[in-house]
Amino acid sequence: MTSAPNITLNNGVEMPQLGLGVWRASDDEARRSCVVAIDNGYRSIDTASLYKNEEGVGRAVAESGVPRGDLFITTKLWNNDQGFDAALKAFDASLDRLGMDYVDLYLIHWPAPGQDLYVETWKALERVYADKRARAIGVSNFHVSHLERLAAECEIVPALNQIELHPYLPQAELRGYHAAHGIHTEAWRPIGQGGELLVEPGLMRVAAKHGKSVAQVVLRWHIQLGNVVIPKSVTPSRIVENIDVFDFSLDEADMAAVAALESGRRMGMDPDEFGA
Repeated sequence: MTSAPNITLNNGVEMPQLGLGVWRASDDEARRSCVVAIDNGYRSIDTASLYKNEEGVGRAVAESGVPRGDLFITTKLWNNDQGFDAALKAFDASLDRLGMDYVDLYLIHWPAPGQDLYVETWKALERVYADKRARAIGVSNFHVSHLERLAAECEIVPALNQIELHPYLPQAELRGYHAAHGIHTEAWRPIGQGGELLVEPGLMRVAAKHGKSVAQVVLRWHIQLGNVVIPKSVTPSRIVENIDVFDFSLDEADMAAVAALESGRRMGMDPDEFGA
């Protein structure tokens, strides 16, 4: 059974570098996917209130037979719940749905700058952290400008920023800011969307060279960059395949072949424009 190595967050908490994402999975699909993942070595699961599958994740964890302390569970606060009091209520609701008394990582899903509430929301997450109901707190989809405002107005540096990141959008500037400020980078949509990356000729050549799939090559690229990755799948064979990326390495030429795909193109929303 393959397992992912841990990275250490800026507060000393350890987190697996690869986990399962359950975006767009129904409650039951999430439960089944998490069971397969845990049975095959995954110890990190990423959900969100928006996904409406926290209950399924919680059931899978309860049924897994793996001690809760051996699993790393992340969930996120949605835009409609921004603000200090609303965020605290949303956190309680997520814990209730998960059937847990703490989470390992709690994130603000989007800055939603048009609402101008993310600083207030972050202060609520600082409270949750102080109360030891989240072992770490972080953000998702934050630009440098959003992170700098938190640094100026709040006490705790986010442990992690979960962002859209794939070979078309490697986010070098943002990753550099993270590295300089002790913030880990986590990639959502790490292998892109719709299979476009999976038929890139350069990646297919690298995959053939290593006897791996293109998805595995891209996930390995993330791992070697130091990113945390949460590939989403509800297909058991792909769940197993996605964690099988720790028995090979990409050389400089391989890394360059992946880097050559950079175009700056987003597949998701721009955080400056979404969630107003």
